[in-house]
Amino acid sequence: DPEIKRSSLAGVLLRMKRLGLGDIAAFPFLDPPHKRAISDGYRVLEELGAIDDRGDLTDLGQQLGRLPLDPRLGRMILAGRDEDALRETVVITAALGLQDPRERPLAMQQQADEAHRAWRDEGSDFAGYLKLWAFYQDAKQRLSRRQLQRACREKFLSYFRMREWDDIHDQLVRILKELEFRPNARPASGEQIHRALLPGLLGRIGMWNPEARCYIGARQTRFVLHPSSGLAKKPPPWVMAAELVETSQLFARTCARLDPAWVERAAGPLCRRSYSDPHWEQKQAQVMAREQVTVYGLPIVKNR
Repeated sequence: DPEIKRSSLAGVLLRMKRLGLGDIAAFPFLDPPHKRAISDGYRVLEELGAIDDRGDLTDLGQQLGRLPLDPRLGRMILAGRDEDALRETVVITAALGLQDPRERPLAMQQQADEAHRAWRDEGSDFAGYLKLWAFYQDAKQRLSRRQLQRACREKFLSYFRMREWDDIHDQLVRILKELEFRPNARPASGEQIHRALLPGLLGRIGMWNPEARCYIGARQTRFVLHPSSGLAKKPPPWVMAAELVETSQLFARTCARLDPAWVERAAGPLCRRSYSDPHWEQKQAQVMAREQVTVYGLPIVKNR
């Protein structure tokens, strides 16, 4: 099948709107995409805050259209700038745009897991990417090309994918300089980094359900953490995932612990609010009620 029938159309829709190419349904494609793929693409752009209720580009959408990236990754970079965590966010988004450089040959799985443990983080697989990046940059400065290839092989890393990661990172840094995005002067905290990643992953958050032993995700999807995740042994109450992959069941890959308090600010107009239990408060001398805030059916604020 042509790529337009296989891949997400969110980026295509964003570019078409920015270039003023009209409605995608009326565009004379040689192989028109499926209607469901078009509606899924619009849903992603709504989730990212790139289009308004009428389907027009918002200011955020205009900025996203300037970045030559998947819109989800572009949204993370814009949030990284706002959270003062741009330097780290660019490293992570460059990694998310390519195949995982860590290799796990069938005959040597245990040795590979041992080698990869140095970059494992039990609270965030994204933090694991930053540790791996620091290792590679340090090795690249100290070693010759041949020694670097050997070091990658010993650590069960694909040298070519690590080099591709490096190239993509350099390209992104160049583009962001042209757009006058300034990287943070001091290292960002874990909270800043994860708050920056969250706006691009709102459709992939999940709340742990102890009875079902799985996560309830956006729009009532159910998934479990992939065994390769550093969080798999002790699942936290809330997670966000870079991707959801269906094999024997729906698995979340590249995950991080999530504080639901961050979601309300990141989700903005996606939040749905309901009120109950109106009552008279003697001290304040006014009527009070309980507020519940949900995003895609998940309760992120209860009894406020």
